[in-house]
Amino acid sequence: MTTILQDAPNTHTSRKKAAFGRKEFIKVEKNVKLHVTNLGEGKPVVLIHGWPLSNAMYEYQYQELVEKGFQVIGITMRGFGKSDKPYGAYNYDVFADDIKVVLETLDIKDATLGGFSMGGAIATHYVVRHHAAHVAKLALFGAASPKWISGADYPYGFKAEEVNGMIEQSKTNRAALYQTFGSIFTASPTSLPAGLDVWLGNINWEASPYAATQCLIALRDEDLRSEIGRIQLPVAIFHGVHDKIVPLAIGQQALQLLKNAYLVRFENSGHGLFVEEREKFNRELLAFLQK
Repeated sequence: MTTILQDAPNTHTSRKKAAFGRKEFIKVEKNVKLHVTNLGEGKPVVLIHGWPLSNAMYEYQYQELVEKGFQVIGITMRGFGKSDKPYGAYNYDVFADDIKVVLETLDIKDATLGGFSMGGAIATHYVVRHHAAHVAKLALFGAASPKWISGADYPYGFKAEEVNGMIEQSKTNRAALYQTFGSIFTASPTSLPAGLDVWLGNINWEASPYAATQCLIALRDEDLRSEIGRIQLPVAIFHGVHDKIVPLAIGQQALQLLKNAYLVRFENSGHGLFVEEREKFNRELLAFLQK
């Protein structure tokens, strides 16, 4: 015997829509879409990931920022994570222009732009290249800015020949390259709660091999020293004291070159300060956002 339910409510029309209708993928160029995490309401915070991660790296920042009344937007750069992975150029100009399209598309105003590692260098370059469009503050987290590799007039960071070795390894044994970076990512082998190293490693493997290599070339060759001093925005610099990937001295160089910046030292962190000292990271970021 078949029972027919009478007057069953149409849940799609009788309730408020569950989703805000925000796009998860935004076109920045013909055949190139970027994956965007867009959560919360309030003043906007835009976060740029590091090499070779994606916007998923900010998982433990997103929900807290939303709960504290902010709209948080994580952008995954082309070549990484769930974003498209086209053949073509991968450099700071391209990444900065992609960010500009996303912020224009979302009609973002007076955002705080934050970037980790390579993402910090990209965020720095964005502010200069696009005259701080859509942005009111800049936050740099273990940023490879103003310059990642050392030279005769800049004795900080890896040597060019060391990065050349990484570039070659990216082409021939990416697993070993990621393993090496993983082994020096934190202040100590016990700095991360169990499982977080595996989680971060899995994000790395979503990167395009070609993009991963090209970004190492960009990190080797890009030099922002001539432009970083033009930034007038308030800047917060977060840096791990024990960072072996982007040494604290690089953050200190940025502090000297920026006109309106302050430095927060993470005494118990290496490069992974956003997870090694998550509570302090989130607290200091919220303090900067609320200034």
